[in-house]
Amino acid sequence: MDFNMKKLASDAGIFFTRAVQFTEEKFGQAEKTELDANFENLLARADSTKNWTEKILRQTEVLLQPNPSARVEEFLYEKLDRKVPSRVTNGELLAQYMAEAASELGPTTPYGKTLVKVAEAEKRLGAAERDFIHTASINFLTPLRNFLEGDWKTISKERRLLQNRRLDLDACKARLKKAKAAEAKATCGHLGPWSLGLHCLWQEPWAGSQLIQLWNDEVDKAEQELRVAQTEFDRQAEVTRLLLEGISSTHVNHLRCLHEFVESQTTYYAQCYRHMLDLQKQLGSSQGAIFPGTFVGTTEPTSPPLSSTSPTTTAATMPVGPSVAGLGPPGEAALCLEEVAPPASGTRKARVLYDYEAADSSELALLADELITVYSLPGMDPDWLIGERGNKKGKVPVTYLELLS
Repeated sequence: MDFNMKKLASDAGIFFTRAVQFTEEKFGQAEKTELDANFENLLARADSTKNWTEKILRQTEVLLQPNPSARVEEFLYEKLDRKVPSRVTNGELLAQYMAEAASELGPTTPYGKTLVKVAEAEKRLGAAERDFIHTASINFLTPLRNFLEGDWKTISKERRLLQNRRLDLDACKARLKKAKAAEAKATCGHLGPWSLGLHCLWQEPWAGSQLIQLWNDEVDKAEQELRVAQTEFDRQAEVTRLLLEGISSTHVNHLRCLHEFVESQTTYYAQCYRHMLDLQKQLGSSQGAIFPGTFVGTTEPTSPPLSSTSPTTTAATMPVGPSVAGLGPPGEAALCLEEVAPPASGTRKARVLYDYEAADSSELALLADELITVYSLPGMDPDWLIGERGNKKGKVPVTYLELLS
């Protein structure tokens, strides 16, 4: 019990000494050991890395899970070390509602059939979103959390120890300075009167010698404490420096994780694009019978945006040839290719952006980066053109083309 009390008293004394040193530094009444410029740069880079990692982590969590309540629930499950329950995505929930609506309203009606088709597409989109969230959480969020909860906590702990070692070192420097000043004062006070041959009633010769010896011992003790404090500070500074230099490895690891995040996001959007193209084809094949002359969706391109530097135009500006019967959206009456001729006003060249597989004999299959001749005909859907490549001819989607001037 006595040992514990002594240790407690010693720790309290050290804490008080550090507090005094820190306060005096803040008021400019004590000297402070400054770290070298390279060390300060390492500290600043570490702090910046930590701050931006926290921001990126939080915003990525918002991207993957926009619902704040769901994020709080996932956080609690994670802290309790329990498995997060599977949650239905918004796309899957929408697919469920559409399927139930089709079942109740009549799956054989045009509206019911369309609801079923869209529900299947939304279900696939929801599944793709679930895979993306899972992959991004493992490959991107988890490494960021591991850094903040592991490496950064270790760095913070060692930095606090370094701060304490620095306060101890500066406190030892202050004690040595005071001890030397007191020793010099005592020496001058002892030699002054006796060197003049005077006798001080209040100061005996033996008392002055003891006082000088006392301060000599105090200076020796302060010098010893200073050497020990300097050694501990240097050792802790080296440990902290090595950890701070490891931030470079952290950047390399985060760079790799960032590449994996981009790959997973690219895969997700590519899947969504493919699913929506398939849905558009399905709806387009049945839409003509319901609303002749129209096409499902907007006239905006559904493909990724074309380069802003490439000269493009819309189908409305294409040369127009004679009208051909039976020309409509994909899936309607087969196009009579032998009856189609280029318009008298001329044709245009187009570069194919993506591979395209013809849905039927009226369409022309495309390969990315090839050049074809295109033109429009009266009554054609604005999302389609007539394409020619050698002796082959057929309808091609505008969204797969870059029209050249």
